Amino acid sequence: MNIQDLIRPTIKALKPYSSARDEFQGVTDDMVFLDANENPFENGVNRYPDPQQGKLKAVLSGIKGISTKQILLGNGSDEVLDLIYRAFCEPNQDNVIILPPTYGMYEVLANLNAIGIKKVNLDADFQPKVDAVLNTADANSKLLFICSPNNPSGNSFSSKAIEALVSKFKGIVVIDEAYIDFSNETSWLTRLNEFPNLIVTQTLSKAYAMAGIRLGICYASTEIITVLNTIKPPYNINALTQNKAIELLGIKDLANNQIADILKERSALISELKSIGYVSKIYPSDANFVLVKVDDANKRYNQLIEKGIVIRNRTTQAGCENTLRLTVGTPEENEILIKTLLSISKS
Repeated sequence: MNIQDLIRPTIKALKPYSSARDEFQGVTDDMVFLDANENPFENGVNRYPDPQQGKLKAVLSGIKGISTKQILLGNGSDEVLDLIYRAFCEPNQDNVIILPPTYGMYEVLANLNAIGIKKVNLDADFQPKVDAVLNTADANSKLLFICSPNNPSGNSFSSKAIEALVSKFKGIVVIDEAYIDFSNETSWLTRLNEFPNLIVTQTLSKAYAMAGIRLGICYASTEIITVLNTIKPPYNINALTQNKAIELLGIKDLANNQIADILKERSALISELKSIGYVSKIYPSDANFVLVKVDDANKRYNQLIEKGIVIRNRTTQAGCENTLRLTVGTPEENEILIKTLLSISKS
């Protein structure tokens, strides 16, 4: 596969904006910077941030074992996804394939970028229908989005199914691994270099407890990363975000310990949910949430809201009729949830 054939012609011809910090490399503490029209009075944030986030990428490279040249950072995963659309999809011409029920921003971003959408619903077990996906694709199908572990169902997709799709789809395959740290499945980062059309996205919002700093991560070939760097805003990751990410990623075992606690609480929550009479099904979860089928999702959602507990009602999603999505909280929060679920069972 020739990735260059998939890039929009206007993007290939684009000359990227070159910021002051892009033009000059090799910053040291004793240098005088009079190039970027910054306010010179030091307050910690008066200077522009590193446009390529070199220190942060080096930290991520050490954690994930991926070259810094294969990493792009975004203002949340949504910016990363938007850049992918802009690089590969021609407005009012191309289309993407999504697999409902799935993360809603894939469809929102397609609409924002005037890109067609082809939907191939997951099967009853929330697994991709490989043949149906490949048969649905046409010459203008540029992107295929695979969310695994999947949101909102929580399960991981079959590795054989994913490999078949990555191998046979004629466009770019984006595997969204926002919840991979809660799964026993191996990340597709380990096979990134096998497939030139593979993009893997991850985030610091879930397992790393940094949703507030909005940092999404894109891993791909150097060829794809180069294209995305061409079109990203020059200073898309602010200094506060970069510094906080470096700080928290540097705390030994912080994320691993929190992940272990969440997995322990997930198991306990699932066990307790089995005693709730109106819960008819608990779906397998490889994420930090659990999807459950209930008798009346709208009714139970509103009852929980009245008790001060906010969850997600997923009943309008494909294959998710009368389901609620419950995020795994602290032991205290989970205890309150279960007691409340039991209390409303009589009404």
